[in-house]
Amino acid sequence: MNSPQVTLVVSPRERFSYSRESLESIYAYTETPFDLIYIDGNSPTNVQRYLAEQSQSKGFTLIRTEQYLSPNQARNLAIAQVKTPYVAFVDNDIAMTSGWLNPLLQCAQETDAAVVCPLTCIGQPLHQTIHLAGGEAHIETFQKPGKTKTKRRVHEKHYFVNRPVAEVQSQLQRQQCEFAEFHCMLVRTNIFDQIGLLDEALLSTREHIDFCMAVANTGGKIYCEPASVVTYVPGGLEWSDLPYFMLRWSDAWELASLEHFRQKWNVTEDKYFQKRYRRLGQRRHQGYLRPFVRRLSFGQRPPWLEQMLIAADRRINRYLSDRYSPSV
Repeated sequence: MNSPQVTLVVSPRERFSYSRESLESIYAYTETPFDLIYIDGNSPTNVQRYLAEQSQSKGFTLIRTEQYLSPNQARNLAIAQVKTPYVAFVDNDIAMTSGWLNPLLQCAQETDAAVVCPLTCIGQPLHQTIHLAGGEAHIETFQKPGKTKTKRRVHEKHYFVNRPVAEVQSQLQRQQCEFAEFHCMLVRTNIFDQIGLLDEALLSTREHIDFCMAVANTGGKIYCEPASVVTYVPGGLEWSDLPYFMLRWSDAWELASLEHFRQKWNVTEDKYFQKRYRRLGQRRHQGYLRPFVRRLSFGQRPPWLEQMLIAADRRINRYLSDRYSPSV
């Protein structure tokens, strides 16, 4: 048999409760030979036991830590062990379609791309609503009228976001773009010889933009290949998911990530960042707080109750950030 050309690296995104479905999807729909490294960052006991059993029966490498990990920390643990020419980063809440991997490899080989992403959909029903079909991400320079000082700002644009696949199918073609997301992306392993490991100071946000701009600075090309389709499956939080979910989307992690990204790329603190400051905590509120309010109020969602619970959430979130944040 031919030796695998790609290593799949599966790591936690924001929860653990979809781990079984996602791993089963990988083995059911990946026809191309592959190695697999699975990073288990302090999953609850039932998931830990399941992953250990699967590692033994399927023969993949399992790396377990007894602390929660930021996404880039988890990926970096695996990168050092990758021996294949390509590595495919896959979050642990992704559902695959049949033959998803081979089009990514073909695209990389035919275009000499350093990074290739699939058409990434979101939610249920699977594979029907677009989350990402590539996009634009770069630094622009500008001058304010009457000023001589040049400033730098982030330009970011997603293609076809939230559009039904069926509605834009004819427009979905292989194309060069400027960024992919870590939900699922294929990468030439040797790019890390040029740019180093992923930046672990980016704890929860902008890590994909940072990585892709670093690749672009080396002259590496980035493509989206919609012949490959996967779906990011959010939601469905269980109680055992909450500590990691709250840490992953904590105010402290988001603020630290945004500030580090801004300083690293020397960009102005403009509306791009102000928009994200205003939305601090939104993922937590959407993920569990508002559904909880609806259940308590029989679907009414009274503002006073929501505001009271948001205030409590912020206090709990600060405590979790202090307790569970790993050193970086």
